[in-house]
Amino acid sequence: MDMGQTQLHSLHFLVAEADPVQRRALIEALGQVGATRVTDVPDGPMALRTLQAGFTPKIDVAVIDLDLGGMDGLELLRAIAALKSDARLIVVGAQPASVLFSVESLAQAHGVDLLGTVAKPVTSTKLKVLLDNYQAPRRAPAAAPGPSFTFAEVGVGLQKRQFEPFFQPKIELATGQVKGLETFARWRHPEHGVLGPSAFIGALEANNRIDFLDWTMLEMSVERCRHYHDQGIPISISLNLAPETLAHPNFIRQVTSTMQRHGVLPDYLTFEMTESSILSFDADFIERLVRLRMLGFGLAIDDYGTGRSNLQILARIPFSELKIDRSFVDGASKKRQLGTVLKSCLGLAHSLDRMSVAVGVETRQDWDFLQGLGCTYAQGYHIANPMPADEFPGWLEDWRHFF
Repeated sequence: MDMGQTQLHSLHFLVAEADPVQRRALIEALGQVGATRVTDVPDGPMALRTLQAGFTPKIDVAVIDLDLGGMDGLELLRAIAALKSDARLIVVGAQPASVLFSVESLAQAHGVDLLGTVAKPVTSTKLKVLLDNYQAPRRAPAAAPGPSFTFAEVGVGLQKRQFEPFFQPKIELATGQVKGLETFARWRHPEHGVLGPSAFIGALEANNRIDFLDWTMLEMSVERCRHYHDQGIPISISLNLAPETLAHPNFIRQVTSTMQRHGVLPDYLTFEMTESSILSFDADFIERLVRLRMLGFGLAIDDYGTGRSNLQILARIPFSELKIDRSFVDGASKKRQLGTVLKSCLGLAHSLDRMSVAVGVETRQDWDFLQGLGCTYAQGYHIANPMPADEFPGWLEDWRHFF
């Protein structure tokens, strides 16, 4: 939502700037965008006192210069984080854009609510761009901890077929067509309702039996894929796979048998593996990946960019898709450094003749940005949340009307 001048009028601003001339310029710039209540201080310790909970009226937005007296801007960020203040921050500085971007990352790591950074000289136009993103803090009630289950309880749920695949659509950016579905495991618990992985993954991993879940999702996803095909929807499915499942001696035989039993060609199933699991490979692991590709299955590197990538290894592994982690996608249209990393990832996929999938597309701006960069596919909440299998045909019909 955009901040109108009426809303800005009601906010209390703090300006923390050591130089009196620049401090006055900041106050005037805020006035030009509609601010009327501004408190100004010349150093870090005074800024901290003003941001403390007992200060009245409380600060809504603090404009902080990195070069403050009494403490440097990085110390101040750490101290502000410790205050647990509700104030939104705008950090200004004479530093290069790359340094300001790192300051944004540092603020995020501290948990500081940052509206953004502004390179000097600060103008009312630059401030307005950030203030348009201001939203009043919502005091969400403390979330009750979710239920936890023993390994035996999870096993009973799997045996009773209480687990099912939810599907999130994957869209071809050039055409807007739905080209695939990614499977997300959900437990439809008889008492607790629909539960996500945080309720059951821990118990499976602690007992080294994540393969129980993998095989359940494989069977049910391929079964649903067949059902969609019978409805005239020739959709492909992507499935996350633990390396331990892939390493099982009978994996190739069992997965081939599953596909044949449901009458689905391997071309319609892509296995996703995290970058870190692929990089810790051995000869048997690589052989299975090659064999899967020879049989026609797709392979995707998931969460790309979060591991310690070895480009030579990536070039040698026969993956068909590179899934770019949401940390490089979300907001890339607005942050030049994130956009640069994203372009590099997309360039790598293109140079290796692989398809690229951007995960975590949250806004129309991200969609348009990715489309302009030539990304192949996109998925994220801007398109659709993971949904129950029965809801997909209706959603698809609505999407086709939209496009």
